[in-house]
Amino acid sequence: MLREITIPRFEASQGEVYQDFPLTYEVVGPRLGTAPLVLVNHALTGNSSVTGEKGWWKTLVGYGSVIDLQKYTVVCFNVAGNGYDGFFIDNYKNFTAKDMARLFVLGLENLGIKELYALVGGSVGGSIAWEMLCIAPYLAKIFIPVATDYKTTDWLHSQCLVQEFLLE
Repeated sequence: MLREITIPRFEASQGEVYQDFPLTYEVVGPRLGTAPLVLVNHALTGNSSVTGEKGWWKTLVGYGSVIDLQKYTVVCFNVAGNGYDGFFIDNYKNFTAKDMARLFVLGLENLGIKELYALVGGSVGGSIAWEMLCIAPYLAKIFIPVATDYKTTDWLHSQCLVQEFLLE
């Protein structure tokens, strides 16, 4: 079930200020506060649905799976503006992985979460996770980056520019 937190004021790193910024997320597994918490950051083409019939990581997150919902509570935020929740950001290029990391840390604070058992991030979600740990170094006991790095290489940056050109 999609839930929403409202961040009263958020200033992106490029200086754009947003009032009442919506941050949507899903929680699966045991009720918050009753089991070790795993935050999963989705990849660029993912969303907050990590499990279930349409879950993009349903083979990894579920009952009896690698991230077992009998043992762990899983939270996944939507990358703000990805449209999964109906919210788009007009100037999406002004948002960085660090901006998303700041939003996710604010989201955790809003939920009263001070510590994660594990922080898992794939691709762009992994980049956001790296940034989260720069902001809050003691946030997670375990960090599992998947298909990601702490920085973008020139090759990756050039591939992104080519993809953007093709999409436009």
